[in-house]
Amino acid sequence: MNELSALNQQILWVFFGIAFAVGAISHRTHFCTMGAIADVVNMGDWTRARQWVLAIGVAMVGFAALVQSGAIDPSKTLYANGRFMWLSCALGGVMFGYGMVMASGCGNKTLVRIGAGNLKSLVVFLVLGLSAFATLKGITAVLRVNTVDAVAMAMPNGADLGALLAATSQASSAQAGIWSGYVLGIILILWVLRHADFWSFENLTASFGIGSLIVAAWWVSGSLGFVPEHPDTLEAVYLGTSSGRIEAMSFVAPVAQTLDWLLFFSDKSKVLTVGVMSVVGVVVGSAASALHQHTFRWEGFANVSDLSQHLVGGVLMGVGGVTAMGCTFGQGLSGISTLSLNSFVAVAAIVCGAVLSIHHQVARLERSLA
Repeated sequence: MNELSALNQQILWVFFGIAFAVGAISHRTHFCTMGAIADVVNMGDWTRARQWVLAIGVAMVGFAALVQSGAIDPSKTLYANGRFMWLSCALGGVMFGYGMVMASGCGNKTLVRIGAGNLKSLVVFLVLGLSAFATLKGITAVLRVNTVDAVAMAMPNGADLGALLAATSQASSAQAGIWSGYVLGIILILWVLRHADFWSFENLTASFGIGSLIVAAWWVSGSLGFVPEHPDTLEAVYLGTSSGRIEAMSFVAPVAQTLDWLLFFSDKSKVLTVGVMSVVGVVVGSAASALHQHTFRWEGFANVSDLSQHLVGGVLMGVGGVTAMGCTFGQGLSGISTLSLNSFVAVAAIVCGAVLSIHHQVARLERSLA
């Protein structure tokens, strides 16, 4: 048991290190999904969007390589699902995308901004966490389960692109998933790298750095943290995860779990998980980057309107993120790297929600200036 406890601690600290790097890179390079979408809509600038797409491509190729090598079992990931929950992902994704614009950033960006001294993001963090917790186990959870979650398509072989392609070929789901990951990932990578103006240290660091860290998280959780037979239960277990399955990076449910751990710290049943360590790691990594660059500064709300907008945005992100089963990192990088159909729907919905919110914010600004 001492060896198992030591391995669990190792998993947690390695995840902290991965998240620290995510926070530092995100702060240093301004990696931000909401910002990427806003740049395209408002200025026609695809630079940060290409950072995100390239990171997705790297994560896809890396995940496929891990599966092919036998390092992880794709059927044991958090995103392996026999139900295509299209309505939950669509509605939750739109809510999250709309809310992240109002709250000035997604879950990861909120943590990065907290690390840089932004008190507005601290308020968003608290509201997001409470809303997410309520949607996991509280009043909005009951509403979610009895409405949108009840609408789903059963896919016994797996709700992912590999299983879908395997149904029309002689390949197995695992084989189809591996080669689909390679092909789609390489296409995304080449689509971005063909633009010569994208080749800068900052852009390549953001893309390859974040994408590689997602892959590292998959390996740590699914290989290093895998115990074939737990001495207490005699069952296979993935150490450090809250779901009991292989997890990577996500920043909605883990924010709720962080608040839960802090509020009930004396309850010995509340233990640290890789999700909680990821949340803390991003904040600390961003703070280290901000202090190193001498850009750390306290920032608060400008007025009541600013406060109310961030409060509503936080609620939409918390409720929407849990309903969609992930955020721009949880579905937009981790989930989509597994080729989950739910992730593809969630990502498309998040983008649509963000675009709608940006247009609404622009129209609102124009009315106020008229």
